[in-house]
Amino acid sequence: MASPYPARLQHFAVEVSDTDRSIAFYRQVLGFKLTERHAAHDHPDIPVELSFLRLGETHHDLVLVHNPAKTYRPKPIRPEDDTDGPPMFHHYALECASRDDWQAMLERVRAAGVPIVRGPVLHSFADPRGDGSWGENEAVYILDPDGHRIEIFCDLATIDPDGTHRNASGARVAGTRTEEL
Repeated sequence: MASPYPARLQHFAVEVSDTDRSIAFYRQVLGFKLTERHAAHDHPDIPVELSFLRLGETHHDLVLVHNPAKTYRPKPIRPEDDTDGPPMFHHYALECASRDDWQAMLERVRAAGVPIVRGPVLHSFADPRGDGSWGENEAVYILDPDGHRIEIFCDLATIDPDGTHRNASGARVAGTRTEEL
């Protein structure tokens, strides 16, 4: 039977103040590849610049959007300091396939001189090494050139049919609760 719901979140579009600078960051630091780039009005219904970037074979995983008619101002570095304006997203996350890949990505970020604004951290209330938060995953948070917060993580918990979480090693995490099954 066909599902009436989406299967997954596929891509994210983020507004940037300088397309060239952002493309360079996403390519050099995070390993994205540029699929296509279009100027504002390349399509009569689209008055903004669009750059489609990918991590694998899919046409795009990330879209950079730039409005050439807009005056941009810097975002506060810490989300809690952003106390005025419309609702914005807090962060988006990029998953590494393994902990080894995550550690290699962490070294790549450090070698590029990109500041880590949080972490490395183990999001866990169950593991004694954890920070008391949720997800059972290891993460670091960085900022792109426009201050968009990006989580780079590995080993996110999975959910058993009964709602219990399993950590990356497959162990059931006692005391977990899933709101909806």
